[in-house]
Amino acid sequence: MSRRRDYYRDPNAPKANSLVPGGSALVVDEHGAILMQRRSDSGNWSLPGGVMEIGETLEQCVVRETKEESGLDVEIVGLLGIYTDPTHVIAYADGEIRQEFSITFYGRVRGGQIAVSDESTEVRFVRREELAELPVHDTVRLRLQHHSEQRAQPYLG
Repeated sequence: MSRRRDYYRDPNAPKANSLVPGGSALVVDEHGAILMQRRSDSGNWSLPGGVMEIGETLEQCVVRETKEESGLDVEIVGLLGIYTDPTHVIAYADGEIRQEFSITFYGRVRGGQIAVSDESTEVRFVRREELAELPVHDTVRLRLQHHSEQRAQPYLG
């Protein structure tokens, strides 16, 4: 059984009781493949990221979380979008029901080696053509779609 469940545009979703700022990194290799991890808490493939800690900026959070979850050192090089859709809530086993609040940055690898953490079962660069076959939550697919559109301006929503 998973330790979290995502609800998206589901009228039967539980009511959120928490709002936590978080961020993720969309990192692309020289072949256009995207750095992704298979989450141990849901089984879905996702972008590396997590929640802010007191005393850090959101950019520092994303760099830290990407290192913790993937083993790679990244630098922030741009902004894909701001994702705060109140119809996306995440229910955790401890009773927290969190409304989405995630800012996705573009990142570039500066060093490190790919490594799996306790938060993931696999970490690798995933080719675009593989994505349709993998379990990826709709809200992550939205970010991937925005990336593929090569938007001139960040997504705000």
